[in-house]
Amino acid sequence: MLDAIGAPVGNTDFQKLLFLYTQTEQTPSYEFVPYKFGGFSFTSYADKRRLAEAGMLTDDDQQWELTPAGRALARKQAVLPLVVGKFCREHHHLRGNSLIAEQYRRFPYYAMRSEIVEKVLPDAAERKAVAKARPPQAQPGLVTLGYEGRSLEAYLNVLLRNSVTLLCDVRRNPISRKYGFSKSTLSKACEGVGIRYEHLPELGIASDERQELVTQADYDALFAEYERKSLPQQGAALAKIRGWIGQGERVALTCYEAQSCQCHRHCVAEALERNGTTKLRAQHL
Repeated sequence: MLDAIGAPVGNTDFQKLLFLYTQTEQTPSYEFVPYKFGGFSFTSYADKRRLAEAGMLTDDDQQWELTPAGRALARKQAVLPLVVGKFCREHHHLRGNSLIAEQYRRFPYYAMRSEIVEKVLPDAAERKAVAKARPPQAQPGLVTLGYEGRSLEAYLNVLLRNSVTLLCDVRRNPISRKYGFSKSTLSKACEGVGIRYEHLPELGIASDERQELVTQADYDALFAEYERKSLPQQGAALAKIRGWIGQGERVALTCYEAQSCQCHRHCVAEALERNGTTKLRAQHL
């Protein structure tokens, strides 16, 4: 895309062009979340850093620009250059607020966290479409979610569409080889989309206890031991989660596994359902 544009592009403009282009792909190259100026991909910026380190992009915080080496490499790639070129020609006149407005009109969900909707969309009907695309107001409650098989953006969209306001990480060691899910990156991403992040490592299970889990029976045995020995000692952590919910938060317990039956987060959820004066019922996303 940068090669087809033929000139350096500012961060916001390139992000919007990339977003609009991926919406034309059968399988989008990147996924996006609602952000300050609409659709935003954390993963694309991680790729930008890697490409800059490899000498393919200039090391510039304000814009995207190919180096000569990057341009030469781009012209060797089979990325449907005619399709990309046609898209860029059709959108070459859109920059700044007009480009943001085009995105908002076509995909109003991605405008839901923007502070400039009224500025770029003077038409009341268009602003109404943006308001309608917003998820319902959060109701206090409890959900659980694993990030296995999800990109960071897809994961955040699940949280947003389910009106989660607080993400509670129940991993003992919140590190991941998968981009976006180590504590520092995940907490910053959550902050960027308006979700509070909290880490309660005392609710986790040590990695050496999670070895050689093959069958569901193996998982069930591990969780039975966890519920017998570890979880009863974590009354303070459980009380903290209940307190957040009591204050109006919609809390998501998170760990790695996609299936809640193979993750200890379901044990935590069940303990919260059993204990306390307020009845809770967790939803496993």
